[in-house]
Amino acid sequence: VQLQASGGGLVQAGGSLRLSCAASGSAFSVNAMGWYRQAPGKQRELVAVITSGGNTNYADSVKGRFTISRDNAKNTVYLQMNSLKPEDTAVYYCNVDYRRTWSNYVIWGQGTLVTVSS
Repeated sequence: VQLQASGGGLVQAGGSLRLSCAASGSAFSVNAMGWYRQAPGKQRELVAVITSGGNTNYADSVKGRFTISRDNAKNTVYLQMNSLKPEDTAVYYCNVDYRRTWSNYVIWGQGTLVTVSS
């Protein structure tokens, strides 16, 4: 299974971006999908996660501004980011928990840079 993330870029404060991450491969089923981010000099942190049933959880810092969603038919997770702030600047990584045969696995996307200018 591989992940392909897209949608990062440069945006002014108050603007919006939408990230996408698609999982591809054969004979697998996707469980939870999520987004993490890592700012320069900081540890990677959870931004949002969505379960296979559609339950979501957000970091307090993004609640009310970011929305995570998924398209199960496309094995794709999205992160709609609104009212962006300079402190949202980071490399954003998608994370997918999937099942193949009798085992569960977790994989990471390659990261996409989001830069918010003030």
